[in-house]
Amino acid sequence: MSSAVLADTGPLFAAVDTDDADHERAQLELNQLAREKRDVVIPFSTILETQSLVLRRLGRKSAGDWLDDVLANSKFVNPVAEDYINAATKLAASSDQSITLFDAVLAVLSTRLGLQVWTYDHHFDVMRAKVWRR
Repeated sequence: MSSAVLADTGPLFAAVDTDDADHERAQLELNQLAREKRDVVIPFSTILETQSLVLRRLGRKSAGDWLDDVLANSKFVNPVAEDYINAATKLAASSDQSITLFDAVLAVLSTRLGLQVWTYDHHFDVMRAKVWRR
């Protein structure tokens, strides 16, 4: 699975919201990932976070359409219990930062799976996760 990246909510949301400041960037990066033949793998915890954000900001129809598209066209990984425990430990070690459990789980998955994270969030640098950048 080394030819893959783990997706964070930021670029996933930006890709769907045409009014997002990072929309064009997300679209360019999706094209770059496709050219590199890299799979975009989405942890189920990130699907939960992103769907919630799309629902709140763009409404029910957009959230439903986004979820249908993602479920039909994406690859997934399910965090295991130990990932959540390790993420909680990571949060405790970074208590001076406003890092969400969603992001800490993604950073832990990145380490466990040896995959880079596709993100716009500087907290992944703070957590020393490997970040994919175009």
